[in-house]
Amino acid sequence: MEFKVKVAIIGTGFVGASAGYAMVLRNSCRELVLIDTNRAKAEAEASDIQHATPLSHAVRVYAGTYGDIKGAKVVIITAGTNQRSGETRLDLIGRNVEVFNVIVPNIVSAEPNAIILVATNPVDILTTVTERLAGVPHGQVIGSGTTLDTARFRTLVAEHVGVDSHHVHGYVVGEHGDSEVVVWSSATVAGMPIKNFCMARNIDWNDDIRLNITENIRTAAYKIIQGKGATYYGIGAVLAHITERIVRNHRAILTVSATIDQYNVALSLPRLVGGNGIISEIGLSMNEEEKILLQSSADVLVNALSTLL
Repeated sequence: MEFKVKVAIIGTGFVGASAGYAMVLRNSCRELVLIDTNRAKAEAEASDIQHATPLSHAVRVYAGTYGDIKGAKVVIITAGTNQRSGETRLDLIGRNVEVFNVIVPNIVSAEPNAIILVATNPVDILTTVTERLAGVPHGQVIGSGTTLDTARFRTLVAEHVGVDSHHVHGYVVGEHGDSEVVVWSSATVAGMPIKNFCMARNIDWNDDIRLNITENIRTAAYKIIQGKGATYYGIGAVLAHITERIVRNHRAILTVSATIDQYNVALSLPRLVGGNGIISEIGLSMNEEEKILLQSSADVLVNALSTLL
């Protein structure tokens, strides 16, 4: 399918550059503009990514300014302070809100109809902040949320049961952070509850295995940061994936973050995402324990947001 879509990425650090590179490899757009306060960095990343286009897809990649956002279908925000070793995502709130106070008004001024995709941590809090600063219709601001956590969930389950991860279905919801909730009660492999699939295949499955997978999902970022200083390939691919769902109106179900009235703060739930951003919430089958954990996760975010007021 031929399409002509412009995407802008604000912030050309590890995440922004990885997202841009993933978009070129995946053919996510036709025009990609990189914006950064460090113009030389943006120009260097744009040139480097552009050099991959003869071996992948014909995407025009260049460094620009906020004015170049005009006409963009999606604007991705990756700018901000990175999570340091030993820090939680919520530790970044104050530093990154200051950055967003500058970025978001500039986006809306340049292109008020753009879908704004927030990746900077703490992503749920900054999604709420972006919604308030942008003043655009509900669904036009999307946080990457627990889309990456859900991918990690499916990867780890797939490794344990020995199938392609595309055949694992399940969600991580709530905060993209320490209080996130792995919804085991409705997770399936090939349409079967995981426990049933493992019984049929004579694969071990018990509470210890489940708890170990849950812990590995929650601590994945900490381990990666400890080993190499930052996480960027996984989230880069996630941002390209979400962008494609928007620009091609794929109407995909993704665990992206947005504010819901029940909590008055953004958090992740399965949502239908298409050409105009978030179309609707889908709902999710959870047991009582998981519902309590989701409420606790929302409380963590509400308390964190209150520090900004």
